[in-house]
Amino acid sequence: MSLIRFIKNWTLPIAMFLGAMSYFVYTGIPALAPTKPFVARLIDFLQPALIFAMLFITFCKVDPRELRPCRWHGWLLLMQAGSFAFMALLAHFLPDMPGEVLLEAAMLCMICPTATAAAVVTGKLGGSAARLTTYTILVNLTAALAVPLLVPLVHPHPELTFGMSFALILGKVFPLLFCPFLLSLLVRYCFPRFHNAVLRCKDLAFHLWAVALALAIGVTVKSIMHSEVPAVYQLGIAAVSLACCVIQFWSGKVIGKHYKDAISAGQALGQKNTVFAIWMGYTFMTPVTSVAGGFYSIWHNIYNSYQLYCRRKEESRKTGEQS
Repeated sequence: MSLIRFIKNWTLPIAMFLGAMSYFVYTGIPALAPTKPFVARLIDFLQPALIFAMLFITFCKVDPRELRPCRWHGWLLLMQAGSFAFMALLAHFLPDMPGEVLLEAAMLCMICPTATAAAVVTGKLGGSAARLTTYTILVNLTAALAVPLLVPLVHPHPELTFGMSFALILGKVFPLLFCPFLLSLLVRYCFPRFHNAVLRCKDLAFHLWAVALALAIGVTVKSIMHSEVPAVYQLGIAAVSLACCVIQFWSGKVIGKHYKDAISAGQALGQKNTVFAIWMGYTFMTPVTSVAGGFYSIWHNIYNSYQLYCRRKEESRKTGEQS
């Protein structure tokens, strides 16, 4: 029982460790080299499938009538879009400034939308999954507008028009947002017994996310290990992504506290869709900047593990006081 309790209490750090170690063990066995194409295709299938299932379960637990904008949404959108625009203009007017790669890495970390899994963690921490889900939809629309408008100031792509870039981003993210949401509505109103059975699966979404996290960390380690970025730049990008992570979690909590929703706002601004960030770096910027998404994945998951640890301690203390 103590082993099971330990695994439940430290699910995220264990998933991160297993994800990283599985990459090194797998790549360290030469006999498994022929299976790499198959494993790559399997991971490409499993990641969205796990996210779809996880979001479906989460959306089943959210009342659709609660999916409406609130005041802190506007402030967080302004912060993300404003900081991204400021850095894009800075890079445009000072093209030869030292540390331009670090500035672009910060741009990527700031405009990156909220992770689709953030609703799961928010609910686990006691926040509002409905408000977080609403913000996730809004910030994806904001990124789909801001990136095609502002990235050409830094990295012109004549072959990518605004419409093409907008469609690329929406096509990458929105199927995984809207399809599970529409399916949850269908199940809620047409199959109430199945909907109630889903509601009884208390921690299933969280456990699915742990598996998805292990896969994401494995992909992150792969992107960092295969990166041709010099070590000094990797260290700089790691530091920049850490600073962006701290600033966004802190700012989100400060803004959310004014509206009595610090947990939801902190997760909305701080927990990022880092797989999307890596893709966005390769597609719209340079492979160098995409490393920022990999490092950010490590930082925000370490902080999520710490937050869940604090939450467990608080719940244990309250349980002890009641007894």
